Amino acid sequence: MSEMFDLARWRPAPFLPEKEARDGALIFVVAVLCFLACLTPIGVIAADRAARGWTGQLTGEATVIVRPRGGETPDAAAARAAEALSGVAGVTEARALEPAKAYDLIRPWLGDVTDLEDLPVPRLVAVTLDARHPADARRLRAALAAQTIDATVDDHAVWMKDIRRAGDLIRWLGGGVFALIAAAAGAVVAFATRAGLAARRDVVEVLHLAGADDGFIARLFQLRFARVAGQAGLLGAVAAAAVAAGLRLAGGGEGLTPALPLAWSDLLAVLPCPLLAALVAAAAARITAMRLIGDMR
Repeated sequence: MSEMFDLARWRPAPFLPEKEARDGALIFVVAVLCFLACLTPIGVIAADRAARGWTGQLTGEATVIVRPRGGETPDAAAARAAEALSGVAGVTEARALEPAKAYDLIRPWLGDVTDLEDLPVPRLVAVTLDARHPADARRLRAALAAQTIDATVDDHAVWMKDIRRAGDLIRWLGGGVFALIAAAAGAVVAFATRAGLAARRDVVEVLHLAGADDGFIARLFQLRFARVAGQAGLLGAVAAAAVAAGLRLAGGGEGLTPALPLAWSDLLAVLPCPLLAALVAAAAARITAMRLIGDMR
């Protein structure tokens, strides 16, 4: 009898096996969700960087549209406006742009017009503002009015407002997508927990008879699915980092498009993914297990 059964080597089978046939599918689904979840903050960070860069450029510049008066030539009016603005506090530089610059701006709207020189095209003055104490549009208008210059000041406030609104919208959308993916991952784990409990209903009843409380049984599922989700989160994070690194190498510092300038530091956004995946899975597994175990009583 001792040859057939060695009590010293006998170990009880675990309530939940270390591996199951369904684990591969569960890991794949959670890894894909984590991959998408990691790409979301990377994209949001890159888009926010682009928005801040554009806002910074617009904040440091202003454009003045100058219209000649009386017998004054457009070039003379632009030169006079540039001279008037150069002495304004908060202005670093003011220079009249070449007529070709103005022609290039209006040519797409007028089509193939060969005699643009004959049209009363206003001249442009590019104003570079002090980064620390920039002059506002009101001060620029006052300086132009003091020299009786007919001009319109565009301080790009409308463009900056639109860019900030777009940046806020991207951040909210990114947060919503991330929350939706986290909810989907929790639902997948809850379904797996429900299947695991249904397959071991008899064992759960025996454990109850042996004195095990609901929290102890639920903790077994909680730890197991947290471990599985953590492994899947690591796979998804590595895949997302590899894709982001490939885009960074392919597009350089500007990314594949100026709207998504990627930096190597953006890859750090994937680091919390395995931990977050494990926490979501643990919470979903425990809530589901506690509810189902209570129904089995």
